Amino acid sequence: MNIEINGRTVACHEGETVLAAASRAGIQIPHLCAMENSSVPHASCRVCLVEVEGQARLETSCTMKVREGLSVRTHSPRVLRIRRNIVELMLASHPDDCLYCERSGDCELSRLAAGMDIRGRRYGGGSKGHPVDVSSPAIVRDPNKCVLCGRCVTVCHDVQGIGAIDYTGRGFGTFIRPGADSGLDVSDCVFCGQCVRVCPTGALREKSAFAGLVDALADPGTRVVAQIAPAVPATLAAELGLRGVPEALGLLSGALRRIGFDAVYDTAFTADLTVMEEAHEFLDRLEQGGPFPMFTSCCPSWVRFVELHRPRFIGNLSTCKSPQQMAATLIRKRSAEPGRRLFSVAVMPCTAKKYEAVEVGDLDAVLTTRELGPLLEKFGLRFDADLEPAELDEPFAEASGGGRLFGGSGGVLESALRTAAHLKGESGKLSPSVLTPLQGDERLRTFTVTLGGRELRCAVVSGLGAARALLEQVEAGTLPLDFVEVMSCPGGCIGGGGQPRSVSEGGLKALRVKIRDADRREKLQGAHENRAVIRLYEEVFGEAGSRKSHQWLHRGYTDRSERP
Repeated sequence: MNIEINGRTVACHEGETVLAAASRAGIQIPHLCAMENSSVPHASCRVCLVEVEGQARLETSCTMKVREGLSVRTHSPRVLRIRRNIVELMLASHPDDCLYCERSGDCELSRLAAGMDIRGRRYGGGSKGHPVDVSSPAIVRDPNKCVLCGRCVTVCHDVQGIGAIDYTGRGFGTFIRPGADSGLDVSDCVFCGQCVRVCPTGALREKSAFAGLVDALADPGTRVVAQIAPAVPATLAAELGLRGVPEALGLLSGALRRIGFDAVYDTAFTADLTVMEEAHEFLDRLEQGGPFPMFTSCCPSWVRFVELHRPRFIGNLSTCKSPQQMAATLIRKRSAEPGRRLFSVAVMPCTAKKYEAVEVGDLDAVLTTRELGPLLEKFGLRFDADLEPAELDEPFAEASGGGRLFGGSGGVLESALRTAAHLKGESGKLSPSVLTPLQGDERLRTFTVTLGGRELRCAVVSGLGAARALLEQVEAGTLPLDFVEVMSCPGGCIGGGGQPRSVSEGGLKALRVKIRDADRREKLQGAHENRAVIRLYEEVFGEAGSRKSHQWLHRGYTDRSERP
């Protein structure tokens, strides 16, 4: 069907909103509450109002569905006047701390105000006076900067299926908070950070570790080292237009060395180590009869979800630490220098990794991908293609293509199955090409493979909303499974809560391409081919699943369903 927007004919899809149709046609209608691919319109901000021909009342374009013959004006004098009024009312009680706000220069509300030429405060609303919630080890919540757009509520309830935060109060007393007015630390929050990624202001942000890190970098008696997760270089490669992951890794390693890091390691190395332990654990469960399904344990938000909301599945979680924590343990035990304090940093696409570092230990700081730019700017650097690249440091520099896949949904399971097939002597029967089609946009994918003469029922889950739905089917006995990978964020780590806000759901495709390209470019396809991992087993652990590997590389879990 066709509609008319600002006198221009625009072809539309049935059921599409005017906001979506306009955006697709290159007509930008200002908005705050609407999100990409969200099927839950709230119309809470009212900024996207448009004028409809033949109708006195203005309509919100995020809720108005297209219809044949519809004619709208998106920037008429009346619309501009009312839209400006709405934004001015939002600013009436908004804090005036833009100069030192974490979102300075990257605030959607500030951009809206500038675009409407709002240069002063016409309405006086007074301070909201809400306390800032710093209880979480991962996320800081400042209700005073909230504009009640509802994005965080939408993503928490309708995408992630958690419902840790919601609206409370009425009228001018409305604000968003966790249940029972508690802190995030004792709420249902799993610290996935999707709320942080979609927040248009500084109301939600990751908890910074800059102060301790900057002090450590300035101390000659401290050895500062970093590990870099697989999703991070893939993101930087896509953002900067680099060929691929190796180039981005080299530039990032060079940048970190320039600001004082003593060593830079590749977390994809311990992704391979995770696969060795996890594949052995899965094969051991096959021999002993379960418990099934076995769930991967790389994602701390998923682990916390099980501990909080589905503790009956704790025994189904793999006991393997995440690659971040395996690397942290190995660095702590094998990379320290006599006479120097070790300060260990992880660069991750995830806010929940900050929580995991506190929960499991061995790390001093976790930086999100989003924090890399501000960190470099503190030292007068910008991350661009002109930086001098540097090699990664041994012994945690080598990784297989399977280790590179950890950044995207499906990659952990694919890598584990490659190595499991090798351990069963069936590598040729379970080639990577069999599993490649798994990399897609689906939130839940099921498939079967044959290993050791047994048909295995496997699943890949992306997003906690889909994970909740899968667990309900498993509990009901309608979906029998053997091996399941769960990543809490849509698309996997590349869609993590610590990723740049420019990484939209539509932009995940480019990141998946970078990850797949990194897999193809590696000479080694499976963790079992990683020579550095093989040497580590020869020198330290003996074999996968050994007593020492369990002491260093595995962990236990806690039933958190009964909270005070």
